[in-house]
Amino acid sequence: MVEFMLPAASRVVKGKTIKAPAGVKRVRRFKVYRYDPDGGENPRLDTFEIDMDDCGPMVLDALIKIKDEIDPTLAFRRSCREGVCGSCAFNIDGTNTLACTKAIDDIKGDVKIYPLPHLPVIKDLVPDLTTPYAQYAAIQPWLKTDTPAAPDHERLQSPVERSELDGLWECVLCFSCQTSCPSYWWNGERGYMGPAILLQAYRWIKDSRDEATGDRLDELEDPMRLFRCHTIMNCTDTCPKDLNPGRAIGELKKLMVERR
Repeated sequence: MVEFMLPAASRVVKGKTIKAPAGVKRVRRFKVYRYDPDGGENPRLDTFEIDMDDCGPMVLDALIKIKDEIDPTLAFRRSCREGVCGSCAFNIDGTNTLACTKAIDDIKGDVKIYPLPHLPVIKDLVPDLTTPYAQYAAIQPWLKTDTPAAPDHERLQSPVERSELDGLWECVLCFSCQTSCPSYWWNGERGYMGPAILLQAYRWIKDSRDEATGDRLDELEDPMRLFRCHTIMNCTDTCPKDLNPGRAIGELKKLMVERR
């Protein structure tokens, strides 16, 4: 049996434990990944005991409480707390999701919080999103047209045409799907666009107002960019918005075949 070992400097070690105040009756333990690249130490897992009678119901509430009241050095991203910005995506209880919509009561036992997997970590729960955002820019995510717009109104869609975008426009680019995909883990730096970016690419191809379908498909006609998807479907399983990136990728592959 082959045993795979992580490099010694990357192994997560046990960190500090901060106990809840005496007399607290309803305590939950949060195990949070900590890493400071400037510190020269291994990443660690700190444990924070939180009084749930003095904390909001979501995982993000607990993280904010930890940062505000216990350890101000904890680094993580968050924004509006309404599930529409994608900033607070972490690996929570083994699944990539949004902390602002993940209820603490839905998790059994200790709440384990890690950064999104298989991305370089800037600090603690903050991953480096340089590559995913560069790939997003590469698909040119804006309306592209050749015909001039009407002088007196915007470019119009019928209700049916607009409905074709449902299940696509709702993506908040949290990259939960992107970082749950084994194909992206191994091939993201080699050119595979990944499920989040391919779903966004399909969103513009499906837009009836866009006139660059051929060019967009040309850009994806590559052994690596699109066809490294092996239909594992982790992307669809983990999406916190209940979208289906796997289906969008399948539709892109169909379009490639049909235009030939």
